[in-house]
Amino acid sequence: MTVRLPNTTAPMKIGTRGSPLAMAQAYETRARLAAAFDLPLEAFEIIVIKVMGDDRSMVAADRPLKEIGNKGLFTREIEEDLLAGKIDIAVHSMKDMPTVQPDGLILDTYLPREDVRDAFVSPSASQIADLAEGAIVGTSSLRRRAQLLNKRGDLNVVEFRGNVQTRLKKLQDGVAACTFLACAGLNRLDMKYVPATPVATTDMLPAIAQGAIGIERRTNDTNTAGMLAAIHDGATGQRLAAERQFLLTLDGSCETPIAGLATLDGTTLTLTGEVLRPDGSEALSDSISGPITDGSAMGTELAKTLLNRAGPAFFDWHVSSD
Repeated sequence: MTVRLPNTTAPMKIGTRGSPLAMAQAYETRARLAAAFDLPLEAFEIIVIKVMGDDRSMVAADRPLKEIGNKGLFTREIEEDLLAGKIDIAVHSMKDMPTVQPDGLILDTYLPREDVRDAFVSPSASQIADLAEGAIVGTSSLRRRAQLLNKRGDLNVVEFRGNVQTRLKKLQDGVAACTFLACAGLNRLDMKYVPATPVATTDMLPAIAQGAIGIERRTNDTNTAGMLAAIHDGATGQRLAAERQFLLTLDGSCETPIAGLATLDGTTLTLTGEVLRPDGSEALSDSISGPITDGSAMGTELAKTLLNRAGPAFFDWHVSSD
């Protein structure tokens, strides 16, 4: 198929949130597309779309995501514009993405994955063990909260919402002794000055799809599909197929602390997953390995294994919060 290329008078429109990190991801996407087809950057127009999850009043109030919605808070308006034809593609942080896309949209293009680790960020400490008893830790991640309390039940974990810059400002203002950010975000923003220490994945298993950028398009837009195929990273796609199927089978939401990471070694994929109670009182984890081509099936199998180990009582907190 011959791909019809955009140009400076009829540019491809790239939709994104307006945060500095989201913009950096959109710029990377634009640069990769321009390089792949030897086009000027002006052949691609970046369209900033305001989403509910970035509402200043909710960020300032540090309201938990489970009180105001779910992962769709960071994607709904962008996907509406994509379906309406106002933009041609949408660039997302994959850890923000629901496991199922709206009818008419497909998410099948991924850029090479960045560092998957979490970063411990503190002006006065370099690791969790250094924190004083009862220290205040700021995070908006239910996963990180549960993992921290599982290791250090004495910590006082408080809600800490906002983009990278907002959370760093709160830390500077002394709202908390430390926080956690994704290494990928710090790298993409080139924030070498931030007092951050990477946390090994064996100590803190990351969020599903952490460090990955996904590009969404309309299902029937075959021309855009042809362009995106030129920048798709197959290895990232293979890893995310396993991780996102694991999440889907567990029915993951912003109310469920779930972590998972797939790694590749030759033709073998290894998937490690974890599910926790929100208060950190219990954590269950396991791993599975097999051929890369079985990644999605392994995601389902691992999720069922953990669900069987957990039993219905493990999720009694979920029933009581409905």
